[in-house]
Amino acid sequence: MFDVKRLWKNRASGRMKDLGRYLRYIFNGHLVIVLLFLIGTAAFYYQKWIESLPDSFPVELILAVVIGIFLTYSPVYNFLLEADRVFLLPLEDKLKGYFLRSGIVSFVYQGYLLLLAFAVLMPLYAKVNNHGFRLFVPFLIVLLLGKLWNIAVTWRIHYYVESAVHRWDLIVRYFINAVMAYLLFKQANLVILLFLAAIMAFYFYTFSVRTRTKSLKWDQLIEQEEKRMASFYRLANMFTDVPKLKDTVRRRKYLDWLISKIPFAQERSYLYLFSRTFLRSSDYLGLFVRLTVIGGLAIYFISFGLGQILLSVLFLYLTGFQLLPLWNQHQNKLWVDLYPVENHHKSASFHYLLMVILSVQVFIFSAFILLKAEWMNSLLTFLAGLAFSYIFVFIYGKNRLKA
Repeated sequence: MFDVKRLWKNRASGRMKDLGRYLRYIFNGHLVIVLLFLIGTAAFYYQKWIESLPDSFPVELILAVVIGIFLTYSPVYNFLLEADRVFLLPLEDKLKGYFLRSGIVSFVYQGYLLLLAFAVLMPLYAKVNNHGFRLFVPFLIVLLLGKLWNIAVTWRIHYYVESAVHRWDLIVRYFINAVMAYLLFKQANLVILLFLAAIMAFYFYTFSVRTRTKSLKWDQLIEQEEKRMASFYRLANMFTDVPKLKDTVRRRKYLDWLISKIPFAQERSYLYLFSRTFLRSSDYLGLFVRLTVIGGLAIYFISFGLGQILLSVLFLYLTGFQLLPLWNQHQNKLWVDLYPVENHHKSASFHYLLMVILSVQVFIFSAFILLKAEWMNSLLTFLAGLAFSYIFVFIYGKNRLKA
């Protein structure tokens, strides 16, 4: 006898164990200290920035734009596997309870994230608005109802295979969410808010009616679930080996000019291989770009030199530490062992590439400071960054890769 409750319980508990196993590796060691330092620094400057805000600051508009993003992104975590497209597809009519439980779990998790985001943004509203934090709970209840609506609509959209429908749904829902949040924070007339709620109900009702005769797009659901887990596995792979991780590679022909600078020589074989891997892999290049942009902006808005230097070193550490798995990227590929290249050339190529990457990041961080015409701070950040990069690559990195 097919038991829907047991199936969902096994899938959900298995996923939680899988996540918990890798989270222990992620939040272990130096990273927790670095994150605590970053959060403390960000909280300090955030508080200082709030205190300097004028009463005319458009806080409602800012909150509406940000909260609209958190409301619109509302995936349903369905815990489906590749084999389900064969074994569960014939049982789709019996899986309503399964998907309902998945929707509830998705709402609880995303509602918690929405709570955290709103708690961070609420001091902005309290600074400019005279009501302070008294409206926090009423606002949060309305936003949670909005999140529930978004999850319900997202699920109905899964019955469509056309990408245009998904794209337009995101645009329309973001517009509705942003307008709703703006009117809410502006404390608009209750009649206007109820009218908007009626529009939202009609929007959901329309898709609900149109999809009654449609079936779920299992390929699409499974693909989205795999993409979400692949993102998490890529993060966990920076701290430990993840057998379930599937490599994602993109051609990126526009970056070939960087590879063309490498000399055509036997001892440069591994340098070419590691460089190609870094530029084509979504994990490593994407990580470098994200940390460089976030670090550069954070350094730009910090007003004192020591903080800029410390923050640049922290982001260099985060980048270098998470690029170390590049060393083992091809360890299970037998054709690499056929290279007629001595092993010390492999080590030298990897450390050279890592030093170049970190040096480029140091240069970008210094350029962000230079935009404010802080010449001395920019120079000190550049020198400190190069010194840290050298120590990290040729001392810390070598010892860690030997371990």
